[in-house]
Amino acid sequence: MDNLLAVRIKNKMPVFSKGQKLIAKYIEEHYDKVAFMTASKLGATVGVSESTVVRFATEIGYSGYPQLQRAMQEMIRNKLTYVQRMEVTASRIGNSDILDSVFNQDIDIIRRTMEETSHEDFYKAVDGIVNARKIYIIGARSSLALATFLSYYFSLIFENVLLVQSTSESEIFEQMIRIDERDVVIGISFPRYSKKAVKAMNFAHNRGATVIAITDSTLSPLAKEADNVLLARSDIASIVDSLVAPLSLINALILTTALKKHDEVTHIFKHLEDIWDEYGVYEKVDDKLGEQNT
Repeated sequence: MDNLLAVRIKNKMPVFSKGQKLIAKYIEEHYDKVAFMTASKLGATVGVSESTVVRFATEIGYSGYPQLQRAMQEMIRNKLTYVQRMEVTASRIGNSDILDSVFNQDIDIIRRTMEETSHEDFYKAVDGIVNARKIYIIGARSSLALATFLSYYFSLIFENVLLVQSTSESEIFEQMIRIDERDVVIGISFPRYSKKAVKAMNFAHNRGATVIAITDSTLSPLAKEADNVLLARSDIASIVDSLVAPLSLINALILTTALKKHDEVTHIFKHLEDIWDEYGVYEKVDDKLGEQNT
């Protein structure tokens, strides 16, 4: 358990009520589960009222139970195994409709991302990207899907974009060997954080490049060497990494850079449309089909 939280509980133990002592003991033994319990569920689990749980949180120095819960979530963010995540997911959903539960969790994640992302860092990152000589993009494991998506659209907008292949560390450094202060590196990683992505970011920072981290917390190892940190929440409790908020942030990044280069991008896409038509890249949809459905 987090040292600060443990110290707070230990210092207050002599003055806790009987119910608060039950809460403290349960947190010490099951903090990984408590991090995703509502106040009412925690109360029911240990046999106290929801109000007792709320008073417990304020007693140990938090503004309320949500702040205590966030503190515990941050504490275990990079520690949950997939087995633990499976157990927590099953517990959270319970008998609820799975589809609705997933939608509602993703909506909450995007809302929290909107509240926490720095607009200043976002627009500084955009300026750095637009002015870069070359853009390197790296994402490993599940974050590779995000990196590939970003690379695809940036390759249409910018002339010099490289999606760094992260099969091995030596391969990463070989691809980044010419990087310098004229370049930008965008690293994407979420719990559990990729060591390869972290090492690539450190390498880029040491070579003087502008480093942009797309991650979930300022405590993320990717953020340490980053010039701009773009925060996007991910659902660490789900067995499937929820990447809806990072993808939404990346959509905003693509759109903003495209608008910064409006005339050039418009010219490029006009040529692309001609090429796509000439080589039949896209299947043409009969307009009459749409009329039948109206």
